Amino acid sequence: MPSATGAATAAYRAARAELPAAHFRPLDGVTVSSIGLGTYLGEEDDQADRGYGQAIVDAANLGCNLLDTAINYRAQRSERVIGQALVALEREGGFAREQFVVCTKGGYIPFDGVPVDPAQYVRDTYVRPGILEPEDVVGGGHAMSPRYLEDQLGRSLRNLGLAAVDVYYVHNPETQLGSVPRKAFLARIRAAFEMLERQVAAGRVGRYGVATWNGFRTRPDAREHLSLAEMVREAETVAGHGHHFKVIQLPYNLAMHEAYAAATQVVEGERLTPLEAAARFGIAVMASASILQGQLSHRLPQAMADAFPGLDTWAQRALQFVRSTPGITAALVGMGRRQHVAENLAVARAEPREAGVVSLFRQA
Repeated sequence: MPSATGAATAAYRAARAELPAAHFRPLDGVTVSSIGLGTYLGEEDDQADRGYGQAIVDAANLGCNLLDTAINYRAQRSERVIGQALVALEREGGFAREQFVVCTKGGYIPFDGVPVDPAQYVRDTYVRPGILEPEDVVGGGHAMSPRYLEDQLGRSLRNLGLAAVDVYYVHNPETQLGSVPRKAFLARIRAAFEMLERQVAAGRVGRYGVATWNGFRTRPDAREHLSLAEMVREAETVAGHGHHFKVIQLPYNLAMHEAYAAATQVVEGERLTPLEAAARFGIAVMASASILQGQLSHRLPQAMADAFPGLDTWAQRALQFVRSTPGITAALVGMGRRQHVAENLAVARAEPREAGVVSLFRQA
């Protein structure tokens, strides 16, 4: 299967004229829905696979063309179920693969199922073939050496049944900072970006980025802190201003709002929020944990209902908060059940409401 295209994603948008235009957003030449389907949670079993498969098909029909996964999610099963769902959407749903923006990640050493001896599995799969050197691994299970990430990309493409992924993230690179000094970390990032630029040139990756948890949200003096300016500088070092470092992912929700409210980034001497810094560099921002793995789907302060009227559930209001925040390209939310798809994608019919976001922060 080929990759997402500007024309095909625009056609997907045009076919959903009943949805507000603001539900769709530009992403480096393609169009994505402001709500993306995540695949992190769930058991590693056939029942969860069936749930995700049905959810992806439903989501595609309700206005979601952004799919997010990682090779380590559910021991590689999440990638595989996305691949199967894309085939079903083409064969039975009248869709084309080029209409969907597929994102995956590499960094955490994944199992394939549940190995009897995990350490032996890692040795046999990665160390003995020369894919990983022991010094590449930090924290007991994270690596981002070029050879390793290239191997992971290949495995992801096979799992997905795709010739290319549209976004490839280095997964939680700040994990490395717990074990290596910052100078060595930046050299590792630079080497990873150089490899990913080669993959873009080879047509196996559309664009790349980093998917983070703590990195962009922490203070500049924190050990795990990631500087977006440094990341961009490393991308420019390997590929000039035509680099393909185009996307970042970080958690953003009602409880974790640093992306919008905390000036954790320094760009040319100016303190900026992560969203402001990303806008300065022309980088798209995907928000993970939009409803904090369901924790924000229960009773919230009445101010939330007032800020985002016309919605029926707290999960919908939490999702609307994220997608209404200026600078957020898409709100990612795990959807492994059809009822969750119906609930979450109902938000796509509502106009994003930036005024609601502003009012909540005024009250904070």
